[in-house]
Amino acid sequence: MSFESLLFQAVNGFASASGLFLVAAGLSIIFGVTRIVNMAHGSFYMLGLYLAVTLAPLLGEVFGGALGFWGGIFGAALVTAALGALVEIVLLRRIYAAPELYQLLATFALLLIINDAALYFWGPEDILGPRAPGLSGSVELLGRRLPEYDIFLAVIGPLVLLALHLILTRTRFGRLVRAATQDREMVAALGINEAALFTAVFALGTGIAGFGGALQMAREPANLALDLSVLGDAFVVVVVGGMGSIRGAYLAALLVAEVKALCTALGLVEIGGYAFNMSRLTLVAEFLVMAVVLVVRPHGLFGRPQPVQARRGEAEAPLMPLDRRGRLIALAVLVFFAGVPLLGAFISYAPVLALDMLIAALFAASLHLLMGPGGLASFGHAAYFGLGAYGTAYAATVLGLPTPLALAVGIATAAAGAMLFGWFCVRLEGVYFAMLTLAFAQIVWSIAHQSEEVTGGSNGLFGVWPDPPFDSANGLYLAALAITVIGVVLIRRLVFSPFGLALRASRDSRLRAEASGIAVEKVRWLAFALAGLLCGAAGGLFAFAKGSISPEAISVGRSIDGLVMVLLGGVHSLMGPLIGAGGLTLLQDMVMRESPYWRGLLGLLILAIVLLFPSGLAGGLRRMRRTS
Repeated sequence: MSFESLLFQAVNGFASASGLFLVAAGLSIIFGVTRIVNMAHGSFYMLGLYLAVTLAPLLGEVFGGALGFWGGIFGAALVTAALGALVEIVLLRRIYAAPELYQLLATFALLLIINDAALYFWGPEDILGPRAPGLSGSVELLGRRLPEYDIFLAVIGPLVLLALHLILTRTRFGRLVRAATQDREMVAALGINEAALFTAVFALGTGIAGFGGALQMAREPANLALDLSVLGDAFVVVVVGGMGSIRGAYLAALLVAEVKALCTALGLVEIGGYAFNMSRLTLVAEFLVMAVVLVVRPHGLFGRPQPVQARRGEAEAPLMPLDRRGRLIALAVLVFFAGVPLLGAFISYAPVLALDMLIAALFAASLHLLMGPGGLASFGHAAYFGLGAYGTAYAATVLGLPTPLALAVGIATAAAGAMLFGWFCVRLEGVYFAMLTLAFAQIVWSIAHQSEEVTGGSNGLFGVWPDPPFDSANGLYLAALAITVIGVVLIRRLVFSPFGLALRASRDSRLRAEASGIAVEKVRWLAFALAGLLCGAAGGLFAFAKGSISPEAISVGRSIDGLVMVLLGGVHSLMGPLIGAGGLTLLQDMVMRESPYWRGLLGLLILAIVLLFPSGLAGGLRRMRRTS
């Protein structure tokens, strides 16, 4: 690899950095002021691109090519800013008093709705936009051709950074934004109109995202997968740079883009006699960068510890063991699920759906051990689901182990991974913890996707069928029921044990817990490992239930499903994840069969639940029981 080639890729990386920065800057501003982890931010980027490819040709017919192209870009940015303001006024103002995790759930529902709205208006096919007038050619640089539009994008990033710096440092609005980032409660106490400030900030952030998406019109087609793919990159850049730091966001975007460009430039390299294709790392380069930065600097390159905010939502009632009525309900549910094989004689699909519900319940319950008693929101819990599934599948198909031993290998694999990753993660707090768990999950996904000799690569492993007596539908179902019940009972025992009390104390006040002699990091690490172990059991059952396993089991989507299950049911109730898992599995099964726009319908249902039951379904049922 020549020096000229490396330098060319480095220059090319500046264009990619500008795109990353534009979507991340808006997310950083929104989080800094509102403290909302906006899962729908990538949707506004996607909308900006869709609007640009729609407006540019229309305006081009009226004003000509150049004015049409640039008018389409700025028009798309203005429309997305207006939509962002509308979302803040209509939706987010209603949930500012809710716990922050439920705000995250509401914005995820919004992501689903916007995605299906785009599907309805623009269809499923990719849409190409026009080329940039006057910038459609290329220039020669170091013996290679570099597109003129890429050079333009490389310049746009620093210009937007300069503009934002001037707005934030030289205007009254900017001073209010910086003040709210430092101490939002004090800004409100000084009489500042919080509602107007939040609306303006949300409009600015979404407008920048829409502008960033619109600028990609000449580089890539508009498509429905952009929202989630861009969202992951945006979160990485914001966290690496430091939450709320615009300067950090640009430097982080530059760092990520240059690392990717370097991996592409290096290509095939030989390390210790083994040839390794460095370009494969582009799939996970940003997450590797984030993992390294957060391990070394827990608050990012330019981040600072977030100020302690007033606790939102209702005061959390202490966890209590089940009373007589609760035990009777739990027994009735257990009897019902135990009788599902009999129901299968009349409804053949019942055992299949019930098995999916059991696997989802164990997956959600293991995540709840971290989120509820531990207060640790993991965005990468699917890593241990996938490790359990792959470990089980490999042991069953390659090693030829019997079903119980293969499942044990899968569980041990997931537990080992959780112990390794958890050792780093538990040292972080809040969104930094969440994003490091996501980074490790994406690293595991990349390994599974590219290690064809062990994992089968993108095709996965097939023929993962259990041995007798588990080879029948009822046999596997009853085994899954027994494992799920054991896992749920174990979690309940742990929560009410001295270990569980120490974990809850660490969640409520780390400083007080440490002052009381509790080894907070050790307690959290053990909880992380136990959650990974139980999640691995769910993954192993999943591999046997489906007969195969692929990298999809470790995808971001599965981690999000786990978060949705826990939050739908209620993070402050031990029964919440079970209710949420059953409810989401049923909703997905029923809604997916009813309409091609099932994501939007599911988003509307989730949004309705968040607005009606801001503490989850279990919290809503408990409130109804008190008032009855």
